[in-house]
Amino acid sequence: MKYVIGVDLGTSAVKILLVDQQGTVVETVSKPYPLIHEKNGYSEQNPQHWVDETAAGLKDLLETFNGNAEDIEGISFSGQMHGLVLLDDNKEVLRPAILWNDTRTTAECQRIYDVVGRERLLEITKNPALEGFTLPKILWVQKNEPELFAKVKSFVLPKDYLRYKLTDKLQMEFSDAAGTLLLDVTERQWSREICDLFELDFTMCPQLVDSHEEVGTVTPEFAEASGLALSTRIFAGGADNACGAIGAGILEEGKTMCSIGTSGVVLSYEAKGDKDFDGKVHYFNHAAPGAFYTMGVTLAAGYSLSWFKETFAPEASFDELLSGVHDVPAGSNGLLFTPYLVGERTPHADASIRGSFIGMDGTHRRSDFARAVLEGITFSLNESISIFRESGKTIDTIVSIGGGAQNEDWLQMQADVFDAKIVRLTSEQGPGMGAAMLAAFGCSWFESLQQCADAFLHEDKSYFPIEENVRTYRKLFSIYQEVYEKTRDLNSKLLEFRK
Repeated sequence: MKYVIGVDLGTSAVKILLVDQQGTVVETVSKPYPLIHEKNGYSEQNPQHWVDETAAGLKDLLETFNGNAEDIEGISFSGQMHGLVLLDDNKEVLRPAILWNDTRTTAECQRIYDVVGRERLLEITKNPALEGFTLPKILWVQKNEPELFAKVKSFVLPKDYLRYKLTDKLQMEFSDAAGTLLLDVTERQWSREICDLFELDFTMCPQLVDSHEEVGTVTPEFAEASGLALSTRIFAGGADNACGAIGAGILEEGKTMCSIGTSGVVLSYEAKGDKDFDGKVHYFNHAAPGAFYTMGVTLAAGYSLSWFKETFAPEASFDELLSGVHDVPAGSNGLLFTPYLVGERTPHADASIRGSFIGMDGTHRRSDFARAVLEGITFSLNESISIFRESGKTIDTIVSIGGGAQNEDWLQMQADVFDAKIVRLTSEQGPGMGAAMLAAFGCSWFESLQQCADAFLHEDKSYFPIEENVRTYRKLFSIYQEVYEKTRDLNSKLLEFRK
């Protein structure tokens, strides 16, 4: 029996999946690592932690594996997007990585619009300038750490740095490069125009490779640290959302995914890169060969629920917290929550907006608040679905993955708010499975990723809209959409009081 490994380099931990030729997950290991929050809005990580914990996780996995390391034919990667890793001429890390959820770069985003122009930026990159993207982070370092920036010879994103430490070869693949604001997404090449406008050395942009491309084998040093065989084939991998889409079977027109992790994503397959969404949603290269995807993002999806639990019910498990949700009617008895805890991405690119509960009175109990949090997250994701539908896309079936697929009441809520059939998979492993599938495809186990999906992925249960709830949520969603505009100025005035 042959095996592949999918490595999912997340924001808080690395998750490693060992998968056999039938798509069965044989072993999983997760290893956490810390975040660095020096100031409000700052979010950084030490790249060496990614390498050390991945090696430790692989070593643990192989110690319990009944086969031989040589039976593991290939390994590929999924990774948190946008994070900036700066390297010197010896490919040594110059500073902690600035992560996707770092919001210090509002001024740099405005500078990008001033220098490039909004319309030209969308023509080249298909995406607006947002604090989370990579180019604003590069410009921040260029301005605020000029002596350090003078030493920069190249940059990569998190999983690309990890892969470099496995192979000693530096590349970036297209699905992650699409989130840098330096890639011409349609032409699939770095934009020399944007580099020149900001006086960035074009050679700092690494070699581009396809997600399923074989890029090397394991170095002796990493083989010794991890237990992997020197013969293990390494494949480029993809951005976490692209790999999540592969792991959910979003590989043809009409397929849509809802993923609820720390952030929340609604992602839809696009065969071509020629549609115009005017920057309202993200438009990225897919990890599937030659394809693209559009995507809307809720910055604090699962994080909103985690925050609520830790703040108001730290002693409760998530199951206990949500146990009373089923008995609360749609609409949470007039209580409405907006999940803007760390700003918002789609459709409001606003790092300053903050969340709110509206409609509280003395009759509301914890179960009402818990349901309102779930509804608010789902309403936010529905903003992206509405944009897709307004563009002419038909969305009637959505594969739900992540934390939102773990609770039956939340799955039914998604069906009612989205007014669509919701599908849960039998074994939902998210981006890690997508990475493993890229390795399986790269190893020629299958002729296409779709053929791999047909063999590896299976539907467990479907949830259908309840018409009465659909009508209720339609009314509530229109009220939800008013909250942003009506609280934006208030939140702006509160900025000076935030610590």
